Amino acid sequence: MALVTTDAIVLKSMRWGEADRIVTFFTLRLGKIRGIARGARRMKSRFGGTLELFSSVNLTLFDKRHDSLASVSQVDISEPFAFLRGNIERIAAASCMVALVDGVTADRDPSPSIFHGLLDGLRSLGQTDDPELLTVVFQIQALGQAGFRPQLDHCAGCGRNVGLTAPKFSPWAGGLICRSCEQKSRDDCLPISPGGIAFLKQARRMSFTMARRLKATGQVRSELEDVIDTYARTVVGKRLPAKNFLAAEPVSSEYGMVSQRAASEMK
Repeated sequence: MALVTTDAIVLKSMRWGEADRIVTFFTLRLGKIRGIARGARRMKSRFGGTLELFSSVNLTLFDKRHDSLASVSQVDISEPFAFLRGNIERIAAASCMVALVDGVTADRDPSPSIFHGLLDGLRSLGQTDDPELLTVVFQIQALGQAGFRPQLDHCAGCGRNVGLTAPKFSPWAGGLICRSCEQKSRDDCLPISPGGIAFLKQARRMSFTMARRLKATGQVRSELEDVIDTYARTVVGKRLPAKNFLAAEPVSSEYGMVSQRAASEMK
């Protein structure tokens, strides 16, 4: 058993027993790790409010290397991201970000680029008036950092040039596919215009600081949201939280999601 201290972000939390919590952290040193915070649900818990979802913390835990569950010893808040708490759109965006990171990362597999990318994404939610589009940009970059970079330079099916005819995006192939591959595919492929492809290429190659300044409206924006949401869901293997609570069906509260009724009450 080793005592480890590392920067971390709270991805999700669940009740355990009468007074404990099992918390999933994405850490800088250890990657994704689950820890049990004993007594965290008691009124006078030493953890206080340090285990709030999305919080950036300094975490100390006993890492049992042959046990999937570490023991949380101490948690100190670095950045609470309090601006998320009273804003439905920002909570939705943060939920989508942490759910994607949880879905594309393996346990105990450190990735500083994904860690810092998530931290930048959460920070940026306090500086944007369009959390939904910012989340699309974050998804593009996080998927690339995790090894699922959308293929846009040639057909993801056969490797040939996609040609001048309008290509489509195949979530299963992981990128644009040519007309021939589309006709052979048994999976639904999504339409995407030259404007949508141009946005993806820019967001893929830019730093997050630069990419978050990109703008998309109308048809291009609608295409991007459909393409990236479907691709992310395909990669993760399950539905992700919606970026817009008010347009979404109720889903799990693990990532801070709330029902439509709760969302309307918070307005």
